[in-house]
Amino acid sequence: MGNLPSERLAAYQKPFSFTGVDYFGPVTVAVGRRVEKRWGVLFTCLTTRGIHLEAAHSLTTSSCILAIRRFIARRGQPLEFISDNGTNFVGASRELAEAWEAIDKQRLAEEFTTPRLAWKFIPPGGPNFGGCWERLVRSVKKAMSEIRMSRLPTDEVLTTALTEIEAMLNSRPLTQVPLDSESELPLTPNHFLLGTANGEAPKAVFSDDVATLKTTWKVSEVMANLFWKKWVAYYLPTLTRRVKWHHQVRPIKEGDIVVIVDPNLPRNTWPKGRVVAVIQSKDGQVRRATVATSTGIYERPATKIAVLDVQRKIILTRWRSIVDSTKNNPRNGKRKHMVTTQQQ
Repeated sequence: MGNLPSERLAAYQKPFSFTGVDYFGPVTVAVGRRVEKRWGVLFTCLTTRGIHLEAAHSLTTSSCILAIRRFIARRGQPLEFISDNGTNFVGASRELAEAWEAIDKQRLAEEFTTPRLAWKFIPPGGPNFGGCWERLVRSVKKAMSEIRMSRLPTDEVLTTALTEIEAMLNSRPLTQVPLDSESELPLTPNHFLLGTANGEAPKAVFSDDVATLKTTWKVSEVMANLFWKKWVAYYLPTLTRRVKWHHQVRPIKEGDIVVIVDPNLPRNTWPKGRVVAVIQSKDGQVRRATVATSTGIYERPATKIAVLDVQRKIILTRWRSIVDSTKNNPRNGKRKHMVTTQQQ
């Protein structure tokens, strides 16, 4: 079982510094007398597990970019986006990269502390690499299924529903709910986003005094550090548990004959190929590989590749045929003795 990526353990960072992106839907809406489809865009903070929901009007690259721009305008620019290999995300990454080249980097460096935006993709067919946002997509779908509407929603109703689902999921507990103390509340994503579990801040007397403002700022810093300390003490240990895959196996190597496991293919269809390249993770394990087949070259995670023990079987078969042919030749006793000794 591999180590957690550094994005999941980035304590004391601004929420949504490392963001996972995924689409879900479609959702049917009523636009006048027409019926159209909308898709939800899920942004999740990989560290605090907070989410942000946007509605996309299509699966085009331009619609994806607009949803990302709305997210950045409201949550700030992240350090890194991580998503699957959907064509809309690949196109968005390319266009954002081209737009980034046209921006005055010197001016951005003066205004922002992190004038870069990276985008990473998980390998195709490897949803386990994005399990942290796939699980939240399931939670969003479950919440939407509980909303009972007598007719098709409008765009305005859909946006309101997504916002309320976002607030509900951001108030979910990350740590265990204490039963012995009512004052000790469980840690939630809203603690990092809003400062409290439900967003209700304590009432305070307004004052523009310098000493009061300075004290208030220090209190907010102390509270933020307190939330992160609780995150490290109570939530982080739940992430580092290794519940399976304790024993190492032989990693996939270049030249291995493999079968690609694809549940979307018809029955009894097992594309075979040869591994032409492997990609190792930081712990030295091979997590993904590039396989050349008769229909093309594919990159797949190691969990979707089955290695065939073909090379070893060929060697054993050839060796046994040599031994059998030598045994059947009584005139070459010396060679027979040598082969028998090597066989032993």
